[in-house]
Amino acid sequence: MKKLVAMVALATACTPGGDDVSSGDEETRDDRTGYEAPVATNAESPVAYPPDLFDQGVEGRVILRLFVDETGSIHSDSAIVVESSGNLQLDSAALLGVAEMQFAPARQDGVPVAGTFLQPVDFRNPEAASGNETP
Repeated sequence: MKKLVAMVALATACTPGGDDVSSGDEETRDDRTGYEAPVATNAESPVAYPPDLFDQGVEGRVILRLFVDETGSIHSDSAIVVESSGNLQLDSAALLGVAEMQFAPARQDGVPVAGTFLQPVDFRNPEAASGNETP
């Protein structure tokens, strides 16, 4: 049976001062502050797409707030949903995958630092008809 995984996009980091530093397709460094966001190091997303929702073409995006210490260890017990997909199963799947996520730590002027950041988790089914996305 084929394992279905959600796409885990690069993180959006929150610097200690509270400024959001977008990383997506942009660089993960903010030259204004010397802050570099944590970087996901998993070769494959650890978030499992619920098979029944995949089969139904249900899609959505969950935004998680995560804490990673200066060694890159994620503290899964600190993970919270800050923006729901609107589907409890997708939100739960995103939270369950946190324990398996791996990151290089954030850096401030080249020095590893602990910090919180926002992690989008996209559940996209390339076979789904458009219009089935959960709000």
